Amino acid sequence: MRKEELDFTTIEQLEADTGKLCEMAAGLGAPTWQERKEKQKPQCKFGEEGVCCRICSMGPCRITPKADRGICGADVDTIAARHYLRRAAAGSAAHSDHAREMAHALLKSSADSQFRIRDEAKLLRVAAEWGVESEGRDVYDVAHDVALHGLNEFGKPFGALDCLKRATDERQRVWREQEIEPRAIDREVSTSLHMTHMGNTADAPTLVRQSLRVGMADGWGGSMIGTDFSDILFGTPTARATEGNLGVLEDEMVNIVVHGHDPAFSEMMVLAAETPEIQEYAKSAGVKGVNMAGLCCTANEVAMRHGVRMVGNFLQQENAVLTGAVEMMCVDIQCIFPALGPLTDCYHTIFVTSSPVARIPGSKYVQFETETAFDQAKGLVKEAIDNYKNRDKEKVYIPKSKEEATVGYPCEQIILELDDVTNSHEVKTVNGATEERGSYKPAIDAIRAGVLRGAVAMVGCNNPKVRPDYSHIDIMRTLMEHDILVVTTGCAAQAATKVGFMNKEAKELCGDGLKRVCTLIGIPPVLHMGACVDISRMMLLATGIAKDWGVDITKIPVVGCAPEWMSEKAVAIANYVVATGLDVYLGIQPQVQGSEQMTELITEGTRGISGAGYIINTDPDELVKAIIDGIEAKRKLLDI
Repeated sequence: MRKEELDFTTIEQLEADTGKLCEMAAGLGAPTWQERKEKQKPQCKFGEEGVCCRICSMGPCRITPKADRGICGADVDTIAARHYLRRAAAGSAAHSDHAREMAHALLKSSADSQFRIRDEAKLLRVAAEWGVESEGRDVYDVAHDVALHGLNEFGKPFGALDCLKRATDERQRVWREQEIEPRAIDREVSTSLHMTHMGNTADAPTLVRQSLRVGMADGWGGSMIGTDFSDILFGTPTARATEGNLGVLEDEMVNIVVHGHDPAFSEMMVLAAETPEIQEYAKSAGVKGVNMAGLCCTANEVAMRHGVRMVGNFLQQENAVLTGAVEMMCVDIQCIFPALGPLTDCYHTIFVTSSPVARIPGSKYVQFETETAFDQAKGLVKEAIDNYKNRDKEKVYIPKSKEEATVGYPCEQIILELDDVTNSHEVKTVNGATEERGSYKPAIDAIRAGVLRGAVAMVGCNNPKVRPDYSHIDIMRTLMEHDILVVTTGCAAQAATKVGFMNKEAKELCGDGLKRVCTLIGIPPVLHMGACVDISRMMLLATGIAKDWGVDITKIPVVGCAPEWMSEKAVAIANYVVATGLDVYLGIQPQVQGSEQMTELITEGTRGISGAGYIINTDPDELVKAIIDGIEAKRKLLDI
């Protein structure tokens, strides 16, 4: 198939679908984020620049030409740095609390429950790495000890996080010498909040250094543990086919959308919907069946383990309801609009919340418990089936747009794909335990030869500040044309799905080198690595490449990019990617612009600590040029 014959969905088609749904919503008086955005204009310039302080009740204080310090004497650099660190701490807390829930689920796993060990090999690898005895023991006894060891990482009184040992020796040395290696996960979050309390640290460089440390507590702590435990419980993802965009909703089926980030909740919903009992119940109600679909990072979790189709990313959560075809939206944690409460009141959709940390007015609250989760899920699916009869056909409009995708490329799957074409399998030893893994050397050889120029880890949300999804799509397309492989997670992955970039036929959009690689290995040019919590997989991928190349991670032609980020989790992520030694290209300005010192610290100052920093440009065309230039500069330094 030639490039001109491809008929993938365009950004204009995505926008036309959204426009039609918003038009219908306006006719019903249903609120949307587009309407709320207009009412917020102009947004607060003080907040945008990070120069407003509300940490104590002497304020709020804002820095202006006539008032260069707050009442306590904090200057603009202190104020901007304190808020920056607090955002990083909040993001790290969110991801790590997710991991804590997975640890508790693993602790309660058993052979006769729905929370069973589905990747025993990974459990044993983690057990060996952490010094948990497994020889001759029941697998669930091992799992429970691994869970306890993981929980100890949140509050251990001494030492540093165990997952740091997965990094190169050079990285570990840098983290130790620069005093940014995280100790206990909760300790770094708590320390960050303490440092930014009124009357404590006022030195911006010190606060930025702690931002790197608390970010590391996420990426090399909470997120990494959360990903490992999800794989152990629900299976390490493998490449599988799925579809994405609003067109995956079915007119003649019961549509249930799972949304959020915690795979424990969505996993039970998916398994419940697949049972013969539920299928029979649906038939008895006169419907063809139950159609599970995912939103946001929960979509990534169930897509890469079950092939569940992805209805959209962050800014499409209202669109799914606006189709009028969703019987139930079940959410767990993070990135959930409180607006879903009043919005679902305009439709027949039942809005279900399930976590005590995400209670939202207008929802039906069903607190999921590990011991009863499966039965609770079956009850909810039956309730959704019963609700199908309440669907108002006059309100239904399901856009036809959808694209095929191949998802599920964690490090293990990438190595497997490389093994299949190169026989690059080798034996390694981890803490005295023998493990087999392939090598990244075939990919390294392709980069050395110039067939691949490098790789970009594309991550992050979409953001109403900019044209939603446009930056993701535009930048990915340009990277593919320049023979740069994209690995992606989260909402960026769903943007790629919606326009067909994770379809294997998208190789026709690539330069000759990347096209040759995709054809030889049988992969799409944009590789799906999972949810936002799985950006920790990207750190292990980059680490594996650096180890097999024999160079420090700062030297490999791999970078990170978050062109439309919006959440505090993204601040934590950006900090741990930079701390790992990879440059991060941002398309949304961090809220520190009012401080020249802070702008310099996050773009250049961190290079003296970790060897990496931010490159910021709100123009996607200019940002992608900077990415390509950065990758070529790294190639030049490697003399390749």
